[in-house]
Amino acid sequence: MTREAILEGILFAMGGSVEREQLAEAMEITPEEVEAAAAALKAKYEEEERGIRLIRLDSAYQLCSAEGCYDTLIRLASKPKQPVLTDVVRETLAIIAYKQPVTKGDIERIRGVSSDHAVNRLVEFGLVEEKGRLNAPGRPILFGTTEEFLRRFQIEGCEVLPELDPDQLAEIEAQVESETAKAEAAEREEQEKIQVEI
Repeated sequence: MTREAILEGILFAMGGSVEREQLAEAMEITPEEVEAAAAALKAKYEEEERGIRLIRLDSAYQLCSAEGCYDTLIRLASKPKQPVLTDVVRETLAIIAYKQPVTKGDIERIRGVSSDHAVNRLVEFGLVEEKGRLNAPGRPILFGTTEEFLRRFQIEGCEVLPELDPDQLAEIEAQVESETAKAEAAEREEQEKIQVEI
């Protein structure tokens, strides 16, 4: 692999500027040889009208976008990426929206599975936030929806959320009861095994 290719790979991976002496040490060449490789790489980008440029900042080098890309980059950056909500995350969000303020424990009892990841993603997306703590042992965190949730789903307030169909609600409650009964049975069975072993 050529020195230019190695230099390109290093600068791409590092992202920011890298000092000439650091590059020389890493590439096991002299600082002058680093300068020569940088000059050759810079010329290559410009001759081929690539979208990348190599710039020198005092005694350091960095890769950056070509000036001709700026308008397109600004258009792209001005449109923030919308978070992708998986079925699990949407289901968790619906529970929080309808039951808020609600603890992770309550969410997990309704869903029948751990909800740590889904709740964390919703907090990361800015759709859910901490609303305080429940006055109970362990002081569990209470979660609720945010203004971003209302903006994203074009809702004036949680009080205008569409009502659940009674049949759907009955089905959900039946599923929850079934999952809860299974979990309790499994826990009893585990406790019985522990007692037998003792």
